[in-house]
This record gives sequence, structure tokens and C-alpha cells, in this order.
Amino acid sequence: MPVPPPQPPRAPGVAGARLFASLPPPPPLQSRREVHVWYVCPDELNDHSQLDMYMELLSPAERKNALSMNGPRLQKDAMLSRALLRTTLSRYTDSKIDPRSFEFKKNKFGKPEILWRPDDSNMDWPLHFNISHTSSLIACGIAMDAPIGIDVEEKKRKTTKSILSLARRYFTPSEVDFLAKIADSDAQQKEFIKLWTLKEAYVKALGRGFSGAPFNRFSIQLKTDSRIQITKAPKACNDSDSGDYLSENWRFTLAELNSYYYMAVCIEDNSRVSENGSVPLGLKVWKTVPFIKDTLVSGTDAVKLII
Repeated sequence: MPVPPPQPPRAPGVAGARLFASLPPPPPLQSRREVHVWYVCPDELNDHSQLDMYMELLSPAERKNALSMNGPRLQKDAMLSRALLRTTLSRYTDSKIDPRSFEFKKNKFGKPEILWRPDDSNMDWPLHFNISHTSSLIACGIAMDAPIGIDVEEKKRKTTKSILSLARRYFTPSEVDFLAKIADSDAQQKEFIKLWTLKEAYVKALGRGFSGAPFNRFSIQLKTDSRIQITKAPKACNDSDSGDYLSENWRFTLAELNSYYYMAVCIEDNSRVSENGSVPLGLKVWKTVPFIKDTLVSGTDAVKLII
């Protein structure tokens, strides 16, 4: 279904205020070690009036960008991504901030952040967010006072090249060796997707993305105590780009979502690891149709923690 054309901005008014107040506030983020994830399934959202309502939440630049996408499906996904972000952020202000009022900026690597004005009392909410897309799901991760990265990938994502060929191009030699030892092709692909998802979440949390922190500059290894260990690749230690931005003060979680996706989340954590090992990252996940229905799926078969 094509995305409806942009409508003139709706005045806040009483009706608008009631609508935004209908976004139920989530449980508070208890600490910097907790992450909330909200996701939508675009294929399930086809009501014209709902899509029109979501489009109204976007800024003029966001609407222009969404409508510039190639084809109705990509237009719809771009619009829903921004609507999901705006409605999710609003929840964490107890709906005190209209979803339409958020402004954003990008760092030098292109990672978007909330733009708080210096005289803005709303700076009391130290919210961090990150967005991930697949062809059939859009997810928004939220953390409090801690940089966050999230990546969602289809478990059976099709590739044009062999897994080992892709690994040799993008991963470190130790990761290639790890994958090469897996004889079963399906198992090898799953481990490749897990590694990719963890790496993507990490570089997004760093705020650098793939271009600013290439995957072959660091290795990710799952330890026996369910910790993720990050190490610099030898080439990162020897060339002009030393990779000093790579650090180990990050906490991860990896989960299966709806039995169809792998989802990795990474947040910064400067606390010291105790003698008993790393404290697991707290994770709560909701499926949402903004303003219509929210379903907590954590603790159900929809979310199966791997680490």
C-alpha cells in the first residue's frame, strides 16, 4: 500500500494531546545496564488512516526523505522507522514531549542523536537510542545515559557469496578460522550471522558505524562464561589507524526474536567486572503498533536469550 502523501502539520490541540498521552509509559529503565527494545512489523500495518497518522509525526525533512525512497514499500518502511523512534522516545518522557517535537543531529560518522537545546529543560532525560531494519521488522533500542547499538538480522539471510568468502573479506583471521572449523553449512551460516550482528551492534554503539570501525579491525569471541571478549586485530595494532577507539567497556546481549531473527544489543558499561563475572544486560522487548497496541514479549517464546 503506498504511503499517504504528507498532510499539513496538525495543531497540537486537545485531540492531539490526548492521542500522545495514550502512549502508555514503559517501566522505568532501572540502570545503565538495562535496555528496552520496541519493534514494529511493517507488513502488519496497512490501515490507511494509521499510516496517515504516523506520517503526520514526521518533520518536513523526514517526510521528504521517506517519499524520496524507491517504491511504496521502502517509503513506508522509512516513514515507520521515524514514527517508531518518535513515539518510543516520547514514552520515556511520560509523554511530556510531543513525538513531533523531537529534533535530531548526527555525529561525524552519521549516527543520529537527540538534539537538546542548551536552555532546554528536557535535557533531564539522558536518552540514547538506535534503530535497526530488516526487510520485515524495524526495531528501536533505548538506553538511559549510555550509548547503545542494536542490530537485527534474519537468521536465514541469503548471501550471493559463500560464508567463508564473506568472512575472509570482512572478518579477522581468527574469526575466519572459527567459522572454517564448522562443517555443517547451516550451522556455519548461523554463527556468521551471530558474529555479524554482534559486530554491527558494537560499531553502532561506538557511534562510528562500519565505515568508522571496519569489522576486520577487531575480533569478537563468546567466552565460556557467556561474556563477549573484544580484541584488536593485529593489523589494527600496526597500521596508522591504531584503533584506539576500540575498547572492552561494553556489555552485550544476543537473542533470537520470533524464531526468525538474531538481535544483538550493545551498551557502554564503565563498571568493573566482579569476581563472579559479568552481570547480564537487562533486556525488555515489546512489539508495538503505536497508539494502538503494545505487547510485552520478553519472557515468552518470542525472545530466546543466547547470551
